Amino acid sequence: MLWSLTKIVVFVAAIAGLTLGAGYLMESDGGVMITIAGVEYTLTPLMSAIALSVLVVVLWVLLKLASLTVAVLKFLNGDETAISRYFDRNRERRGYKALTEGMMALASGEGRVAMDKARKAERLLRKPELTNLITAQAAEVSGDRRKAEEVYKRLLADDTTRFVGVRGLMKQKLDAGKTDVALKLAETAFALKPRHVETQDTLLKLQAGEKDWSGARQTLKAKLKHGGLPRDVHRRRDAVLALSEAKDLIGKDASIEMREAAIEANRLSPDLIPAAVMASKSYVTEGKPKYATRVLKKAWEAQPHPDLAAAFASIVPAESPTERIKRFGALVKTTADHAESKMLMAELNIAAEDFPAARRALGDLIEKDPTARNLTIMAAIERGEGAEDAAVKGWLANALTAPRGPQWVCDSCQNIHSEWAPVCDNCQSFDTLTWKTPPASEAVSPTGVEMLPLIVGELEKSEEGDAPVDVTPAEPVAEVAK
Repeated sequence: MLWSLTKIVVFVAAIAGLTLGAGYLMESDGGVMITIAGVEYTLTPLMSAIALSVLVVVLWVLLKLASLTVAVLKFLNGDETAISRYFDRNRERRGYKALTEGMMALASGEGRVAMDKARKAERLLRKPELTNLITAQAAEVSGDRRKAEEVYKRLLADDTTRFVGVRGLMKQKLDAGKTDVALKLAETAFALKPRHVETQDTLLKLQAGEKDWSGARQTLKAKLKHGGLPRDVHRRRDAVLALSEAKDLIGKDASIEMREAAIEANRLSPDLIPAAVMASKSYVTEGKPKYATRVLKKAWEAQPHPDLAAAFASIVPAESPTERIKRFGALVKTTADHAESKMLMAELNIAAEDFPAARRALGDLIEKDPTARNLTIMAAIERGEGAEDAAVKGWLANALTAPRGPQWVCDSCQNIHSEWAPVCDNCQSFDTLTWKTPPASEAVSPTGVEMLPLIVGELEKSEEGDAPVDVTPAEPVAEVAK
């Protein structure tokens, strides 16, 4: 509607301009004098303008006739396609002009105009591999998904445009949320062009979302083969997929395969915390505690983490608190200044009821980096040293409002997860979870506070009897405050 109105306005303005110009020329004095064979011809300004216009048209017609004459002479001289090439050249020129205008309209977001230009270009050029693509994209811009799907399906018929058609249909299904159909189309597109980076990434993301870990590992291998992924990144992501495959096997009565997959994941990426934890459990099940210890120590050196400490404790579950402190000393030896190592040793000393040692182990952590976990540990130390209830409750009150500490945070969308996962639940990104401190406004209850009862066990005797007070993960602060 707006385009039609614009054309009408332009036409009326052009007529008005011509009328004004003609009126001006008619009222003007002078003219043009032409002498031909001794005869003088005097033309008024208006007649001069008309004569000039007629001359331009005649020259244009003469040039066209000359080109046509040349084509006819070539045809008579034996060139059988000369005349057809003359008319085809003219049609091709107009076709490419329409195609160019369609591309410009598409870039400007004018979907309907682009579709009209594409139809004109198709009629003149008869090259559907060019015009169908513009038509499909123009239909998407204008919101005509049915038309776009129809054109993409037409592209499937030609070998040269099949990949474009499959890719277009895949994107449409992704936008519609039909991931199962999109996965099949992505597999087809990958088979057509295995080097296409965007298709590789889309297929990998869909396979991970559908938990097709084996297929995803093959896609990852292809990315490495075709140079779409650095080797170190490939090893890391392959480890993530192997770990995910192992976790899926836990509930399928495939303990041997699960253990092998977990060990393979740890071999590929020793610093992957969940893989180290699962591999250590596999080694313990096989009766190889030394291997489990070696795996956890290597992972701890890369990134101290509460899950690693819990797995390290489970290697020798029946040891005394004193024996545990000695054994854990070898684990934290190279990371003694890390916050996780300080809190871990403080917890172990609390379990051994050596509260001064626990305070020394914690050091100045509560001043430099106060978190809910280390403030809760400080409350347990105060209670163990016989401090008044007001002091203990003061530390617990501070713990309630303190930062939550490191958690599994998605690098893409900053969504926080209670436990590690290969795919972010929020943005569906693959291998983006990192153990780090989230923004204060986005923090949730951390794993850190729950580590206190996990490693410590009994904190104190209840005031009403000799039964131990069990600090459960569900209510750690409330129980310590008793």
